[in-house]
Formats: sequence, structure tokens, C-alpha cells
Amino acid sequence: MKKNRASAIIPYRGGLIVIRRIKGNNENREEYYTIPGGGQEEGESIEEATLREIREELGIEVELTDKCYELESQGRKQYFFVAEYKSGQIGSGNGEEMTNINYEKYGAYIPEIISANKIKNIKLLPKEIKDIIISDFNDIFK
Repeated sequence: MKKNRASAIIPYRGGLIVIRRIKGNNENREEYYTIPGGGQEEGESIEEATLREIREELGIEVELTDKCYELESQGRKQYFFVAEYKSGQIGSGNGEEMTNINYEKYGAYIPEIISANKIKNIKLLPKEIKDIIISDFNDIFK
């Protein structure tokens, strides 16, 4: 059984912090965006997993709000907390996928800030969360 995925939707300076993913080469190259996060470890609450994953992938501290979306995708539960940026430098994450630059194994993980008006133009996966972000746009980007 696949691990639950813990993620955070983090509004930041009029945009959203995302991870740009690039996999493969040449004609097999695939590029898309995801909400930062990852798998829940054993013994960890989904909230603890979210905070850990954000530290590992982005190098920042966030505070989770009480707003959370749950989706069933790729055979597992995915949790998307709305979070508030607190401190740290985006891009200073120390997770294995961020520091062990093994493109063949992991592809590229590139933290980016996408402005609110460009979100509808990017390939943000899963599509269900993109639709939610766009429909709750005013609520999330206040």
C-alpha cells in the first residue's frame, strides 16, 4: 500500500510556492509542477509529515492553517494543507531529492514561485488540486 502524501499550499508574495519537476531527456522529457510535499513516515501524523516535507524540499518553516483538502489520487490519500510562510530561505531544502542531484533517478526538483495570474497556465498536478486552487483563488491568495 502506498504512503499517504502530505503537502502544503503556500501562498507567497502574491503567488504560490511550487516544485517544478523535470524528468527524462529529449523526446521522453516531461515537465510539470507539483505542490511541495511527500510521503508520510510511520509514526508521524499527517501534519508532522507536511512540516517535515516542507523543510526537506524548500528549507522553510510554515504554519499549517485549519484548511485542508483531501484527494484520492494514484491509489493513495493526498492531503493538501493551506500553510503560511514563517521563515527560512526558499530553495535551501536538504531532502535527498534536493541535495543528491541524481537526475537519472529523481529528475529535477526546482522550487519556484508562480504568480497567481499564471497558475491557470501551468501543468500543475494533480489536476484536481489545480482546479481547487483556481476556484478558491481569492480565499488562498489573500
